[in-house]
Amino acid sequence: MVAEWQEIIPQINKLVIKANPNNEPVSIDGSADGLVLAGTGTDAAVFRSLLLPHLAFKVYADEKCGKKAVEEYVYDRLGTSPYFSKKIGSGENFLVLSYEEGTTLYDCLLQGISIPLNVINEVEEAREHIRNQGLNPRDMHLKNILLYEGKVKIIDVSEYIQPGNDHRWEYLRRGYEQYYRYIDGKPVPSWLAETVRTWFNQSKDSHFTFEEFMKKVMALTFRWKI
Repeated sequence: MVAEWQEIIPQINKLVIKANPNNEPVSIDGSADGLVLAGTGTDAAVFRSLLLPHLAFKVYADEKCGKKAVEEYVYDRLGTSPYFSKKIGSGENFLVLSYEEGTTLYDCLLQGISIPLNVINEVEEAREHIRNQGLNPRDMHLKNILLYEGKVKIIDVSEYIQPGNDHRWEYLRRGYEQYYRYIDGKPVPSWLAETVRTWFNQSKDSHFTFEEFMKKVMALTFRWKI
């Protein structure tokens, strides 16, 4: 029996996804009837079909098809979980996933959408599920976590086969527990959010301490609020 999503393959084949240097989002050449761009990353672009809006088609750049194999492996290991997309199928350069509604926690900050405590608890449950499948819950940050009707979905699983702890989630959790009350429900300017993100990316060395980093962030935040 032919799966319904296979009817979309001819349209996917009209698209050429190209990777860009310096971790810039991919470029897209060509157009496909009935496919709507849902988002771009450094490895792939995600499309929705007007005919099958419950599905997401993640189409990888030719240079990044190794990442496709990795993510397919991870989704197969994760199985059915309320915290992750479900893999529906795959092709040579794409994955078919369940489409997940929601607002990233990053956009929640920008829009002043309150992030409830249960989000923290659900991410911890998702991380435990990842470990139980023999994987490593890395690269969990504000742009990878969706909030929809009070529930969490995690949308990027590509680093779960890599070793080590990048501490991203641990720092975010501590920041939430100790400082989030100061900005809860208040829209954060994009320049402020991007400044903090840039500082963090530039501070990941042996001298980094969470306490000193947050002193710097809170000083900037209080100057903004004044």
